[in-house]
Amino acid sequence: MAPSFTSFFFLFSILFLLTLSNLHSAEGASNLRPSDCKPKCSYRCSATSHRKPCMFFCQKCCAKCLCVPPGTYGNKQECPCYNNWKTQQGGPKCP
Repeated sequence: MAPSFTSFFFLFSILFLLTLSNLHSAEGASNLRPSDCKPKCSYRCSATSHRKPCMFFCQKCCAKCLCVPPGTYGNKQECPCYNNWKTQQGGPKCP
C-alpha cells in the first residue's frame, strides 16, 4: 500500500517544526532577564585586565541581547546578537 498524502503532509510538518526549533536555538535565544546580566558579565570579564570597560559593554550588550556567551573569552557564536553588534568602526562592540 502506497503512503497517502496525509502521511507525507504529517511527516513534512514534523520536519518543518524541528527545523524551526533548531533555528530558534541557534539564534542564541536565552532565558536571561536584565537582572541576570551583572553576574553573567562579572564572570565573563573576570579574566581581563580591563574589567571596568568590559563590564560596561558586556552589561550594555546583555541588556539588548539578553544573552552572554559562556566562558571568559570567545564562544560568541552562542549569542549571535551579542556577536554581531559592531562599533561604528566595524569592530566588535561586545566583549
